[in-house]
Amino acid sequence: MDLKITTLGGKDAGKVKLSEEIFGLDPREDILQRVVRWQLAKKQQGTHKAKGRAEIARTGAKMYKQKGTGRARHHSARAPQFRGGGKAHGPVVRSHEHDLPKKVRALGLKHALSAKAKSASIIVIDELKLTEAKTKALIANFATLGLTNALVIGGAELDQNFKLAATNIPNIDVLPIQGINVYDILRRGTLVLSKAAVEALEERFK
Repeated sequence: MDLKITTLGGKDAGKVKLSEEIFGLDPREDILQRVVRWQLAKKQQGTHKAKGRAEIARTGAKMYKQKGTGRARHHSARAPQFRGGGKAHGPVVRSHEHDLPKKVRALGLKHALSAKAKSASIIVIDELKLTEAKTKALIANFATLGLTNALVIGGAELDQNFKLAATNIPNIDVLPIQGINVYDILRRGTLVLSKAAVEALEERFK
């Protein structure tokens, strides 16, 4: 698969051949769903907590005597049915993580890249570099390329000026190649890859 390379200014900078094994697969929604679910579960903090009856600061004495009152039999006011009592089966601090085989994770990334390639939502840029960290200039460059909602993937080292300039632009995410992931690829409209990122991807899946 051949794709045109452009500069940040929108000028033609040659062509690049994309691997069919990475960018030419028929995307499978079930694999993408599994990987996104795994990512979001891993990201979830799991710090939700409600107090059980053992953790309530309240007297543990029997409310009233067992017999002779004509009322129901009760013991502690910490019981869940009383106002101010503990929560029955409430949420506890826990990890939401679950396992996903490495092969499925790798396949998910290939399918996400292939989904973007199939919908013609990939742009390859020769270099992600700026002489000055000016957001206004970068917005103008993105407007030339037609980018309003995009994930930008650079090489192993991101240009500091580019990274700073892109920080304040809404709906634009910038990541080094090590941070590329299925969820971020799918949540943004366009995938922008640097030439170095394409080479790193092909090296990774070789």
